[in-house]
Amino acid sequence: MSTEVHAPPDGASLTALLRGIIDDVGVLIRQEIRFASTEIKSDARKALRAGLALAVAAGLGGLGVILVALTLVNLLHWLTLPAGANYDPAAVPLWGCYGIVAAVFLAVSAAVGYLGLKSFQHNNPLPDKTVESVKENVGWILNSK
Repeated sequence: MSTEVHAPPDGASLTALLRGIIDDVGVLIRQEIRFASTEIKSDARKALRAGLALAVAAGLGGLGVILVALTLVNLLHWLTLPAGANYDPAAVPLWGCYGIVAAVFLAVSAAVGYLGLKSFQHNNPLPDKTVESVKENVGWILNSK
């Protein structure tokens, strides 16, 4: 923003002075609108990133819940095997494998969701800097009389 103050020429008419003031106010309003637009775009990008993190967390959480359901199905199958029957030569039963993967998905989902939520909480969609600038300009105009 320009902070230069120009002294009126000695022979300036009242109409020319008013036209100059109106032009300066118009320039000031255009600059404030441009500043607000830039600030709102920046805040929108931050909100988009936070929303994307929450969407990723929801997707990972959904996969984790599906894996928990598969874990329970395989655990039920394992629990209903006849005594002494071991059809799976692996060291970890299939239900355990599903459970481990489900735990990883749910942990990552919780971490990403926490970060997205924190980012959302710190995001303010209002153009605070622009509001402060407008208040300062109005105060300067009112106090310059």
